[in-house]
Amino acid sequence: MAMNRIQFQAGLSLPAFLAQFGTDEQCADALEAFRWPQGFSCPGCGTANYYLLTAGKHKNFQCKCCRLQTSLIAGTLFQSTHLALSIWFLAIYLISQAKTG
Repeated sequence: MAMNRIQFQAGLSLPAFLAQFGTDEQCADALEAFRWPQGFSCPGCGTANYYLLTAGKHKNFQCKCCRLQTSLIAGTLFQSTHLALSIWFLAIYLISQAKTG
């Protein structure tokens, strides 16, 4: 019988996923890297100079030029949530690894 390619997809195992995205800090760092691959740039003026504000649960960036403040999760599907990023990442992993998608 031929191998079903849908059923036997190579993917990231759960222990490997937890090692890579197990804590909120790891998830925040990954989200920052996905969102700004070349580093932070202000959505208002495009400048790369910023202050890092750590008040609150997530990183906040303030532009040195226009003083616009942007949260790490602003404009993403994680905006306005009270769940930890690690729970969101785990949910996305489990949905993406399911055979039914």
